[in-house]
Amino acid sequence: MERAPKAYKNLEFLNSRQARTLRILAEYLGPEKRFHEKNIKHTVAVFGSSRINIQNKEENEMRKYYLAAEEFAFQLATWGHELAMDGDSFTICSGGGPGIMEATNKGAQRAHSLSIGLNVSLPHEQEPNDYITPELNFEFHYFFMRKLWFLYYAKAVVLFPGGFGTLDELFETLTLIQTQKIHASNLLILLYDQKFWEEIINFKKLIEHGLISAEDVALFHYFDSVDQGLDYLKPRLKKIIREFRYQL
Repeated sequence: MERAPKAYKNLEFLNSRQARTLRILAEYLGPEKRFHEKNIKHTVAVFGSSRINIQNKEENEMRKYYLAAEEFAFQLATWGHELAMDGDSFTICSGGGPGIMEATNKGAQRAHSLSIGLNVSLPHEQEPNDYITPELNFEFHYFFMRKLWFLYYAKAVVLFPGGFGTLDELFETLTLIQTQKIHASNLLILLYDQKFWEEIINFKKLIEHGLISAEDVALFHYFDSVDQGLDYLKPRLKKIIREFRYQL
């Protein structure tokens, strides 16, 4: 009689309901190992729509966001090389797919910088883009494990226009800071194109109805150009990285 396969080599078992805990642990321990090997300690996470197609010349209104995200990532990564000379460093991180995610990784690659892609298995839209650093290209099954790694090392979150996914990422991050699961002093939130965001989300009405506090809108900062965003982000990011202490 042939030997039975060891449980940890039995794919039928590993993909079963009973092994779910093992799969969740793998999506924690696997990325942790690779991040450690690449000395990833601080990240800037960039979010935005996967549906903005730079190849579609008719999407002029949306294409501008792709171009802005690429230039923002390029200039930020270029400055990151200077920061690393003083012993501080960060790595740009995206969701790893098309649209704004692709633009982000593309900008970092143009600057000859490492960049992370945290992909997730979906029935459509989500394929790894060609600009992720290969060793930092991840594929997740569980959304919540992917979200953990988006924010675990993040010192800044930059959001370009997007749909449900981008809104989810924005509000989850705001909630974590509002509830002090993440300290506001350790994480910057920047939103590109104030007009867009104020058309999509009426924060003033939430305040009027008493559903959020007036000071909650100070948890994020709008910017309307690449230079404006970088001028705000760079000195604050540098300070956070230098003063940051990991907390339980």
